Amino acid sequence: MISTRRLAAILAADVAGYSRLMGADEEGTLERLKALRRELLDPKIAEHRGRIVKTTGDGLLGEFASVVDAVRCAVAVQQAIPERNTGVAAENRIELRIGINLGDVIVEGDDLYGDGVNIAARIEALADAGGVFVSNTVHDHVRDRLPFVFEDLGEQQVKNIARPVRVYRVRATLTHPAASAPGSPLSRNAGEGAERQRREAGEGNPALPLPDKPSIAVLPFANMSGDPEQEYFADGMVEEIITALSRIRWLFVIARNSSFTYKGRAVDVKLVGRELGVRYVLEGSVRKGGNRVRITAQLIDATNGAHLWADRFDGLLEDVFELQDKVALSVAGVIEPTLRQSEIERARRKRPDSLDAYDLYLRALPDAVAAMPEDADKALALLGKAIELEPDFAAAHAMIAWCHEQRYLRGGMQEETRNAALHHARHAIAAGGDDAAALATAGFVIAVCGRDYETALTAFDRSFALSSSSALALGFSSIVRAWRGDDAIAVEQANRALRLSPFDPWIQLPYTGLAYAHFAAGRFEETVAAASLAIQSNPRFSVPQILHAAALDCLDRSEDAKTAVQRLLELVPGLTVATAILSARYVDPKNIAALENGLRRAGLPEG
Repeated sequence: MISTRRLAAILAADVAGYSRLMGADEEGTLERLKALRRELLDPKIAEHRGRIVKTTGDGLLGEFASVVDAVRCAVAVQQAIPERNTGVAAENRIELRIGINLGDVIVEGDDLYGDGVNIAARIEALADAGGVFVSNTVHDHVRDRLPFVFEDLGEQQVKNIARPVRVYRVRATLTHPAASAPGSPLSRNAGEGAERQRREAGEGNPALPLPDKPSIAVLPFANMSGDPEQEYFADGMVEEIITALSRIRWLFVIARNSSFTYKGRAVDVKLVGRELGVRYVLEGSVRKGGNRVRITAQLIDATNGAHLWADRFDGLLEDVFELQDKVALSVAGVIEPTLRQSEIERARRKRPDSLDAYDLYLRALPDAVAAMPEDADKALALLGKAIELEPDFAAAHAMIAWCHEQRYLRGGMQEETRNAALHHARHAIAAGGDDAAALATAGFVIAVCGRDYETALTAFDRSFALSSSSALALGFSSIVRAWRGDDAIAVEQANRALRLSPFDPWIQLPYTGLAYAHFAAGRFEETVAAASLAIQSNPRFSVPQILHAAALDCLDRSEDAKTAVQRLLELVPGLTVATAILSARYVDPKNIAALENGLRRAGLPEG
């Protein structure tokens, strides 16, 4: 076949979290993906004069003669997808990642090859859910031709490409519909423009130093309704979010009076970060249509302009205060793990000789979250140094307790380890009067290692009083509630945790709570589904694998159950029925017997 070359704009797209979606609902996901192609992607690509080169399961490759058309198409697609996801549970939403490159390609028949294609695919892999990332060649051609913001993410080293590629994130700007109209509160006269240029050039107020803990400013939300009467709602929304975030002990939140000085101004978040001395900025908008209102929010790293998270909330205007509460809790619930993960990455980049107690704690978290003894040992080395520097660091004591709990249950059931877990858990509760996460973690350890469910539930209640949006506390509480036989409460709390924080690094906890509750209630199909999602979230966490194997046996899927047990033994060599059931602190003997019998029939050794 004869090969030719040409310059082309290449668009690569795939579904974020496709494996998770297929694992949860294979047929449903496939049908939704087909509908997305048929109803949105194919028409949009054709509308923008592009063609689909090929599809690859969850992804596709498109070619455009015009790079402007390619970027317009990508943004139009991403802006349309949230509407399609209205009413769809967070864990079932299909969201795309899109990467675009302009380069020379090899043409063979209808197919394309070469670095021009490969770079587009690599950029797409860097993109976040709902994001459009482009190469520097795309940016250079379209930056003055399209009304979008291009955030420079710096040079990225991508697989199988010799030289680093400079990557930009494309973002549609949040502007008032009448921003350019004379007299508009967002319009800028020549004096305002000069002032903005002076400040952006660094001639205004000097940059404030960043606090010694994560810091955030919530900017006034833009009223996109064109209705001045809705200003009160937008302002109230921001006040509720600031209040909710202020309850997170480890977070430094700028007061309302300071953040509202930016109301009615077109601002650069990097400038806001410098002027207020914060690392993160939350901005958003409110749009009213009839009796419905839509709120969007996005979290940005002010040091580099990188987007960390974005979401949308819809509701009835008549339920205005209930909607404000819902959005505030949801934003706070999602931001907490998002910020924590961002802070972990920041701590990893710091030189070891510059670490303080909080940085040591952050560095320990990934190993602690793995929930296996060998990882816990690595975390404990860092956490020990943290409490040497700060003896009453409640969060560090809680995580030390969690690590010892892992070592106790899956590392030999040593009484010394159990006592260490309880000691640090009690210290965390005593020292963590205003740390919701520390209270919840310590309470869970006391439930596991001390079988003291009343103390655990009291700790959870204190945690909820401090932060009703804590997905971590809800996840831990759902497990303990399931052990006690409070199945309905366990399911409600687990589902609330999943809704608040669908991408939480600890998401295996609410899924495990669901699995425990469903198993206790004899809902074995639901147990298998929830346990499977927990396993996907953390393949090295053995507890959901125990529930998964037992539930498969209870469904008379004996071969699948035996396969699950073999995988479990590969993960935890020497595991027996006797040691496995100790992980489940069920109060009702019937639940313990059902779990024990299921594991025995599935082939787990007696012990």
